[in-house]
Amino acid sequence: MALVTVKNKYQVVIPAKVREEAGIEIGDLLEAKVERGKVTLTPKSVIDRRLDAALEDVRKGRTYGPFNSAEEMIVSLHAGIKKIRAERRKKAR
Repeated sequence: MALVTVKNKYQVVIPAKVREEAGIEIGDLLEAKVERGKVTLTPKSVIDRRLDAALEDVRKGRTYGPFNSAEEMIVSLHAGIKKIRAERRKKAR
């Protein structure tokens, strides 16, 4: 068991062995909460932010499909590209 000291700005250093076991790296996000009188730090991956953004798109109806085939999806992608290119042309004028 690793012991840590709370510094004057309430900072603690996570020991190297604990960081390695948890897979924590510089810049990672940690969720801090109190559970049954214990402080827990849970690593959160960046995918959480991306997933949140994706779910927001779904909630706001910014989705495509469902498609009955891969061909339908490809046709939809091509139509989307045409739309984007047309919008870019309008802005360039």
